[in-house]
Amino acid sequence: MATRHRVRTSLEEMINCGKSSFFNETRKSLVGRIAVYGLAFSLALGAVSCEKIKKYLSGSKIAFDSLRNDLDGMCNVAFGTMDCNYEIYVMNADGSNQIRLTDNPAIDGGPSWSPDGKKIAFFSNRDGNVEIYVMNADGSNQIRLTNKNAQDSSPSWSPDGSKIAFYSNRDGNYEIYVMNADGSGQTRLTSIRAFDTDPQWSPDGKKIAFYSDRDDGYPKLEIYIMNADGSNQIRLTNKNAQDSSPSWSPDGSKIAFVSNRDGNREIYVMNSNGRNPINLTNNLARDDNPYWSPDGERIAFDSNRDGNREIYVMNADGSAQTYLTNNPASDRNPDWSP
Repeated sequence: MATRHRVRTSLEEMINCGKSSFFNETRKSLVGRIAVYGLAFSLALGAVSCEKIKKYLSGSKIAFDSLRNDLDGMCNVAFGTMDCNYEIYVMNADGSNQIRLTDNPAIDGGPSWSPDGKKIAFFSNRDGNVEIYVMNADGSNQIRLTNKNAQDSSPSWSPDGSKIAFYSNRDGNYEIYVMNADGSGQTRLTSIRAFDTDPQWSPDGKKIAFYSDRDDGYPKLEIYIMNADGSNQIRLTNKNAQDSSPSWSPDGSKIAFVSNRDGNREIYVMNSNGRNPINLTNNLARDDNPYWSPDGERIAFDSNRDGNREIYVMNADGSAQTYLTNNPASDRNPDWSP
């Protein structure tokens, strides 16, 4: 009786973990009921934690790019020069089931999931220069969206899936652009003789964060936000350092970013108005490219703390930093599926 009571209590704990919709759907079938009660029984016995159940039920994945197929090759990545063979991979959120999605001699990088999880945008130089492409989440149907004699990179989907922001040097310097999800309607949002790059949409679709050297010149970089139409461009950070790679939390209240303000590149988080920046990683390695989990409880990032760049995950407060990939190659640019 005590165990039965504990299982019933565990079911309530599962629902409180934010998965009541899953419970309501899966309990309609015998198989679903067995799965739910099995997880509850495991929770009752202490065999799994609420967090592990959430991972199991969410089914979320992490896309990233990797050089693991080109370990013997030379890789030189610079503006205008990309001579290496990064490919797009996807894995479960716990690091299991790592699958390669692209396969060509060029560089494919910077994966970005569509809000419905059905497509992945990325950049590639497979046709001679860096352009934006999109493919199905299984790697099929790879389509080129931009076609300019320039570098188009760092795609980011709008929350409603209708648009993709990116940066380009097609007009002489790096600026932020936006286009429809099919590649039409390519429009410039910023217009300053500076380096504006790495756009990221806010969860409500009203703003875009990016980083720029516009106020003080390179090597100083700062985080900015603007309205989705390019108006009202506001500077959020102001340090004698490089602040880059902004990533909005799912509720829009926080922005994770990278900074070398304490001597090396670390992951920080701040309020979306730029206040209260906090160092989350705090080690002597290079930590880069933060991206929030859909529930806002974890942040994926890449780091070279163990000798080469691997994908890591940590809690949103910086605790429990754990690697997900572990191979001799460079794994970078994680992006969490919806």
